[in-house]
Amino acid sequence: MIPINYYNPTRYIFARSCVKAQADLLASCGSKALIVTGKHSAKACGALDDVTEALTSRGCTYAIYDEARENPTIDSVRKGIALLREEKADFVIGIGGGSPMDTGKAIAFLAANEISDDQIFNKRLYKNPGLPTVMIPTTSGTGSEVTQYAILMNDAKHSKTSISTPMIFPKLALLDPTYTMSVGTRTTRNTAADALSHAAEGVLSQRGDSMITTVALEAIRAISACFPALEAETLGYEEREKLMYGSLLAGLVLAHTSTTTVHAMGYSLTYGNNIPHGRANGLLLPGYFRFVAKTHPDTVKSILDAMNMKSIDEFAAVFTALLGSEERFSDEVIEAYTNTVMTLPNIPNSLSVPTREDVIEMYHTML
Repeated sequence: MIPINYYNPTRYIFARSCVKAQADLLASCGSKALIVTGKHSAKACGALDDVTEALTSRGCTYAIYDEARENPTIDSVRKGIALLREEKADFVIGIGGGSPMDTGKAIAFLAANEISDDQIFNKRLYKNPGLPTVMIPTTSGTGSEVTQYAILMNDAKHSKTSISTPMIFPKLALLDPTYTMSVGTRTTRNTAADALSHAAEGVLSQRGDSMITTVALEAIRAISACFPALEAETLGYEEREKLMYGSLLAGLVLAHTSTTTVHAMGYSLTYGNNIPHGRANGLLLPGYFRFVAKTHPDTVKSILDAMNMKSIDEFAAVFTALLGSEERFSDEVIEAYTNTVMTLPNIPNSLSVPTREDVIEMYHTML
């Protein structure tokens, strides 16, 4: 058996109404919380009210930072740190999709580490554990609630880069599928594609092992079981629950294996064109499957089998129906994106490591 070395210190609870039920756990994280959210979703789904009620019931105070951006920037993190210090908060609660959660994790970590903007991604400077964090997802895609990453826009690389350290793992994650019931179809499709990508890339990663592959395939089964409802726009609680379960499992996979070529390529699409992160990954997955299948056909087949699909073409057709395919880019743009992609650490993590020409071909396949 391949050696297994897995670490995840986050306590996660998956249940309806778990935020109010776990008020004591929330209160154990500190006396005053900085709640990090976007402008609308945390309020609309009821999560923010549940959190504030739970905190108040246990005598905890809070301040709200609702300026988390869709693609977190260093500047938005710095503003959050300033508010945290002004309010003398001693822990952070992130409520939302990946962006508010990553913003919250970055605020908590960088508040404890004096690092200049141009050195934020330099792991050698990571010295101190961040403040305790609690993550409450309101979408089913990123898995950020159980990972050691906070992904920010990186202007120097014209891409996205992660703060990556075990010191940034959340202390607690509370997952209630009810909070995803108000999420629109397009966003739900994009986040499902993101979660599926995390799981599939885990199977197709050099860091994978027998245990993590088992978890990844279970995530793929759960997410793909919802494809018909996603396409027909008939999502009910049962499907929302399966999607959040799959996203959680995929997050555990991501924490172990990190990501591969798909994310490296997708970052450029998001940075350069503001294409939602999950959608970018979903557009690229079929081409990546075809590339890896040249050298590892049985491994790709295991992913297709988990989805009850017979071919990559069938998978591509399903994802085209879910995501559409309106993006088109010139050869010059694809060349520029490829130049960036080949410098990223995700590339050598891939089970089959692509050349520059391979990356260009994968971009052309779907774009």
